[in-house]
Amino acid sequence: MEKLSSAAELIEKSRPERPVRGLRPHAAGRAARWFLENFPGDVAYAYKANNSVFLIGALYGAGIRHFDVASLPEIEDAVTIPDAHLHFMHPVKSRHAIKRAYDMGVRSFALDSEDELQKILESTGNARDLLLWVRVAVPAINSRIPLERKFGVHGPTAAQLLMKARQAAAELGLTFHVGSQTTTPDAYVTALAEVHKLIVKAGVVIDRLDVGGGFPSRYPDSDPAPLKEFMDVILNDIELLPVRENIKLMCEPGRALVSEAESLIVRVDARRDNGLFINDGGYGMLFDAAHLGFIYPARLVSRAVDSDEELVPFELWGPTCDSIDYMKGPFLLPASVREGDYIEIGNMGAYGRAIAGHFNGYGEYDEVILLDDPILSMYETQEAPARSVRR
Repeated sequence: MEKLSSAAELIEKSRPERPVRGLRPHAAGRAARWFLENFPGDVAYAYKANNSVFLIGALYGAGIRHFDVASLPEIEDAVTIPDAHLHFMHPVKSRHAIKRAYDMGVRSFALDSEDELQKILESTGNARDLLLWVRVAVPAINSRIPLERKFGVHGPTAAQLLMKARQAAAELGLTFHVGSQTTTPDAYVTALAEVHKLIVKAGVVIDRLDVGGGFPSRYPDSDPAPLKEFMDVILNDIELLPVRENIKLMCEPGRALVSEAESLIVRVDARRDNGLFINDGGYGMLFDAAHLGFIYPARLVSRAVDSDEELVPFELWGPTCDSIDYMKGPFLLPASVREGDYIEIGNMGAYGRAIAGHFNGYGEYDEVILLDDPILSMYETQEAPARSVRR
């Protein structure tokens, strides 16, 4: 794959017809190293966020060996990674997927019901070498995409499930997820308080604790607390739990590891007032911008503009015939943007590639490796004044 200093160099060398994914593997490696240095447990990359071989290679090169996988195809893909430890963390799985995963060496499974526990045991021949994670529901606080409605068990049902899983598991784990793009550590304070009560009620020994994902990235409309604050809160509150001193910890960052590692370079095919028609959109890598209101950083990369030129808000329209192919933004760009210009939309590494489809025949991309820094970063500095955390 071609390596270029920046998206601007790409446009200077060629004016691509298709949208271009600009990969920054060095950004994924930097994020992985930060987590490995600051989290005292297993860092399991959420495979669903982005399965680019270049980014997976960067994460692996930085030291990532654990992977949170959510489907049989992901397992069949990730099982080829040397020394990989795969954790099948989707709480609802088919019997076929469980058996195939077990046959391929997976021993780590999540569940949130007695039915799922029974399914796992029957599909693995009542194996006695299982790491079973009971997924508990916790409140979503300051998260962009709450996840507690679909999965997770709570209250007396959770305590009973923990006791039954304890009888079947070689190792018993407890896991939760505070919601995607959680911008303050408060959610982990509340979640770990719920975990504390549940462990006391169940009266079982917990071997492992997985604090899930939810770790944020930076966007123009979202300036999260520094990641160091998240780690400080999590580790402080884990110390208060009624668990053994040697409990093994795990986290599942996805967005926080790869958001900065990929951008999207698009062409402006038309301008109508402050609406730009571009050659990718909500049926492609900009799904989250179209359907979840995400605002990504953007910059003009096809020509130089005066440093004092005003940045104005634009909305984007994708290339398909569908009127919902619309990204409200606002995306701040120079007022002079016109047809034929190219725009780099940054911090697209989380879920953009994974969700993009081929509606109307679109969805084909060129790819290059970019050597410059992401437009926005959580890792420029992790030193910041302490913020108040609700306890």
